[in-house]
Amino acid sequence: MKKLQHTTQFKKDLKRIQNNPKRIAEVKKALKILEETGALPKDYLPHKLEGVYKGCIECHIENDLHLIWFDQKNNIIKLIRLGSHAELF
Repeated sequence: MKKLQHTTQFKKDLKRIQNNPKRIAEVKKALKILEETGALPKDYLPHKLEGVYKGCIECHIENDLHLIWFDQKNNIIKLIRLGSHAELF
């Protein structure tokens, strides 16, 4: 089991969607899987990123809701960003 560590920016991103219970539920579901297994199933389309987020992993929680995280290999997963493609890239 891994520990999830939230960045300040991730907390701001999460606050932005707090009025959408369906999205919050989907994010919590994905985070629970990530915390328990350290990875997400292929349904979430996880893949490594290049450029500004080089070394990070991104997945699609919903059609246009993306989660970016960094696996620090010491049982800590650092949650970097959460948002639409336009907001993140």
